[in-house]
Amino acid sequence: MVKVKICANRNIEDAKMSLDASADIIGILVGQEHNSVDFVDKYKAKEINDFVDGRCDVSLVTHLTNADEIIELTKFIGNNVIQLHSDIAEDEVEKIATILPNVKLVRLIHISQDGEIVTDYKKMKYADFYLLDSFNLKTNQVGGTGLTHDWHKSNELIKVLNKPTFLAGGLNPDNVAEAIKISEPYGVDVNSGCKNEKGVKDAEKVKQFVYNAKNI
Repeated sequence: MVKVKICANRNIEDAKMSLDASADIIGILVGQEHNSVDFVDKYKAKEINDFVDGRCDVSLVTHLTNADEIIELTKFIGNNVIQLHSDIAEDEVEKIATILPNVKLVRLIHISQDGEIVTDYKKMKYADFYLLDSFNLKTNQVGGTGLTHDWHKSNELIKVLNKPTFLAGGLNPDNVAEAIKISEPYGVDVNSGCKNEKGVKDAEKVKQFVYNAKNI
């Protein structure tokens, strides 16, 4: 069954929505370098992680590129997954992997809307998972763009990658089943697709997204 990550949980209410919907992973954004409205400070992140209390995996999603900062954040928050949403140097990633051997690493591969692979993933030596995501140069967003990309191209890439791979970018309750059928990912990741018109998490959308992803 496809794994589901609900990203950008900004408070305990968001995390409760994700847990109630049976999400496998929740994402918390800490350490901002690019445009996003979803980042929280480390104290809020720890509060959310403590609330989850092991009921699902918790991923720190960060733009930071300094290993020491990322390690310090993870030790403080208590998350068991780190999603490196940046062009971080491999020696920095190696340091994280060495000091935090029990924390899983998710590496980002950017895909343009027409399916062009923008990231040189072959240089990535340390990864437990990959995540394929759209990017928006116009808004300086490297995630949470609401933009889809060519899922057929994603499927081609997933077939050659040697790690379990998540699909992200413009997914929502209405298109996630089709995206999974075409791209055949290990898991899916959603942010803006489960928000309401006010830009906050919508419990019904979260529930429907998880259901549609897991019941194809």
